[in-house]
Amino acid sequence: MTSRERLLTAINNKKPDRLPCQVHSWMPYYLDNYLNGMDQYQAYDYFDMDAVIYVSPQYSIDDKQMSKWQAKYLDLGTSPKGRKCYGYEYTTPEGVLRHCYESNEFTFWETEYLVKTEADMELFLKYYPVALQVDWTPVMEAKKKIGDKVIVRSHHNNFGQPGVWQSITMLMGMENAILKAIENPGFIKDAAERITKKCLAGIEAMGKIEVDIIENGGGAASSTVISPAMYKDFCLPYDKQIHTALQTGGTKVVYHLCGGLMPMLELAAESGADGLETMTPAAMGGDCILPEATKKVGDKLFFIGGFDQNAGFEKGTKQNIEEQVHALFKAKPQGGYICSPSDHFFFGDPENIQYFVDVCKSCRY
Repeated sequence: MTSRERLLTAINNKKPDRLPCQVHSWMPYYLDNYLNGMDQYQAYDYFDMDAVIYVSPQYSIDDKQMSKWQAKYLDLGTSPKGRKCYGYEYTTPEGVLRHCYESNEFTFWETEYLVKTEADMELFLKYYPVALQVDWTPVMEAKKKIGDKVIVRSHHNNFGQPGVWQSITMLMGMENAILKAIENPGFIKDAAERITKKCLAGIEAMGKIEVDIIENGGGAASSTVISPAMYKDFCLPYDKQIHTALQTGGTKVVYHLCGGLMPMLELAAESGADGLETMTPAAMGGDCILPEATKKVGDKLFFIGGFDQNAGFEKGTKQNIEEQVHALFKAKPQGGYICSPSDHFFFGDPENIQYFVDVCKSCRY
C-alpha cells in the first residue's frame, strides 16, 4: 500500500498492510531546533513517515459582516518575564470586545478572555462573522505536493478551536463556562445553539470538503474537565449536528478529546464521529486504556494517538519505544488505528522518532 492508501484504510476503520504512524502536527520549535528549520513536508519525508498534513482552506468573509466586526491588533509590549504580549480589539455597532495573549518560544495563551459578561456574549453571537466563501486551493496544493504519501486534515472554522463547547470555554474561560452552565444552563445552551448555527452556515459554504479528515471537539469536553452528564447537555446535541454536516460534505470526522475519555467513549460514538483521538495514556494526564476502548467502541470508531512522547521521544530508549508501539498495535488488532504521539511535542532526539517509525513499519497485520 502507499501511505495514502494505508491511512485512508485506517480512517475507514479497516485493516491496512501495516501499522500507520504520524505525529500530532509538527511544532515550529521542534522543526527549528531539532530539524534545521524543515517544514512539515520535509520532516515527514526525512523520517519516511506516513504523512498527515495539517492545512486549512482559505476562508473569506464578506465586507458587510466585517464592517460590523472591525479588528484591531494591539501591541502590548513584553511581560516582566520578557514574554510577548498582544491582543485584539473588535468594534461592533453596539460595543467593543477585547482579548489578550502572552507567548513564548513554544506556544501562546490567553490572559484576558473576550467574553466577560452576558452582554459581551450577546455582542459576540450577534456580530462574530461567518466565512461564507471557502477556497480549497491550499489543500489541493498540499495533496499534489507529495501525492500518494499524504492525507490532509483540518478543522472547521470556529472561534478558537472547532468544538462548540470548546469555543465557549475559550470565549469565557474554562471555570467561568462550567460555573455558568451550572448556574444558568439556558444561557450556555442559547450560546451553543447560536454558535452551532454559525458553524453549520460555514460548513455549508465549504461545499465539497476536500480534506480527508476534519477535527471537531477539544480538550474542554474531556472527562478530566466535565462530567458525562454535562457532555450530554452541552456538547452532544451540537456535536451531532456538526458531524452530520461535515460527513455530508464528504469527509471523515475525528473527535478530539485530549485528556480523560474512557467515560466518554459511548458518547463519542453516539455523536456520529468516525474516529477518536488522542487516546492519551495516564502517564500524560489522560486515562486511555486502549484495549478497553477497543472492546467498547473499536468497531464504531477509528483511533489516533496513544503514544507517550515524553517517555518515547524526549526520554526515549529503544526498549521503551518498542514496548509502547507493540502494545498499542496489539490493542486494536483489527486495524482502524494510526499510531501517533498523544499531543504536540517540543523536545526529543530525532533518532527516537526514526526508531518509532521503524518499529511501526515492522508491525504488520
